[in-house]
Amino acid sequence: MRAVDIIIKKRDGGQLTAQEIDFFVRGFTDGDIPDYQASAFAMAVMLNGMTNFETTDLTLSMARSGQVLDLSKIVDIAVDKHSSGGVGDKTSISVMPMVAACGLPVGKMSGRGLGFSGGTLDKLESVPGYRVDLTTEEFTTQLKEKGIVLTGQSLDLAPADGKMYALRDVTGTVPSMPLIASSIMCKKIAAGATAIVLDVKVGLGAFMQTLEEGRELGELMVDIGRLAGRNTVALLSDMNQPLGSAVGNSLEMIEAINTLRGDAPADFMEHCLHVAAHVLLIGGRAKNLAEGRVMAEKTIKDGSALDKLRLLVKAQGGDVSYVDDTSKFKRAKFVEVVKALRGGFISQVNARTVGEASVALGAGRAKKGDPIDYAVGFLILKKVGDAVKEGEPLCEIHANDEGKLKVAHAGVLSAFQYSDEPVSPLPLFYE
Repeated sequence: MRAVDIIIKKRDGGQLTAQEIDFFVRGFTDGDIPDYQASAFAMAVMLNGMTNFETTDLTLSMARSGQVLDLSKIVDIAVDKHSSGGVGDKTSISVMPMVAACGLPVGKMSGRGLGFSGGTLDKLESVPGYRVDLTTEEFTTQLKEKGIVLTGQSLDLAPADGKMYALRDVTGTVPSMPLIASSIMCKKIAAGATAIVLDVKVGLGAFMQTLEEGRELGELMVDIGRLAGRNTVALLSDMNQPLGSAVGNSLEMIEAINTLRGDAPADFMEHCLHVAAHVLLIGGRAKNLAEGRVMAEKTIKDGSALDKLRLLVKAQGGDVSYVDDTSKFKRAKFVEVVKALRGGFISQVNARTVGEASVALGAGRAKKGDPIDYAVGFLILKKVGDAVKEGEPLCEIHANDEGKLKVAHAGVLSAFQYSDEPVSPLPLFYE
């Protein structure tokens, strides 16, 4: 069996066997199959797709490329929540402490930014000292002792996906449904999650731009979860405009912290409470969604969710004083207000355009290994449905480079569209 033959077979639209997929994944993991062949494989999958059987086989092979954790001796049920990627989506940083504060242990392996979509790890690393490279032993010990872990993939958990994840970002293969589904689910399976809530983003700022595509991805991941014996539910949520106000690593971290203090944009708070309710329901702590929501709200009111975030940051080496005083986060040199060109109602805040502009500022990566500027980004001040007057602030740009600031200004201004007639706010969730 040769890697090139597998690439050619998929290039020509053939269906790969479980043995062929396993051979390729193992070879790539071990270094016998180089990056350029893995990139060609990813592009072949991007162009020709995979059947559900192939995608499940790919998921399981990537999960088995390293250790698959059994957390049953540590916690009675291990829950995880994952987003398929979006702009301004800092949900995990707020939701996981809420859930953990309700007594439901949460162990999550997150990723870095992909394309115009931000990454949870990059946001967490804006807190000085925060470690995202926990070993498997550290992962399990912290889950048992603290009840909450939020880290990156350790080298012995789904290493094939860790390598493929980085390649996808720089080879134009991010929006492949089989690669997205297998990447998300292999991490969940490898990390030992037994109950999984998937937040599938749909819209202009998501990899799945239509409700039909989002539904297909959600159903595919739920099927993979069931085949692997995991209780899985997928939510379809809107990503036509940025979620919340903040876009950018430190800015999003600050918003996530403030949310646990009860101070958050209305759409972001509602989104977090809804997701947390689903996690508590699937994790067996709530009898229904209404009860789960009440439980999540209580953790904000009594401060226990914020305490859990402090516990998480401290456990993973982060400077907890940044949680207590968000003014300590690095700030950009330049803050510029973008003003409305005309009056009316906001009909669109194109999330993809905002995401791409944030990458241009330095908040994301143009190529593998690029450094991140944690301080830069946007604060979106007007959302779809809001009334606006000419000259009224639409958003703030936070930049460290005047040239990038000018480019970002033009980019983010084009994200806003207007209507003379009232516009209904966008739904937060579709299904």
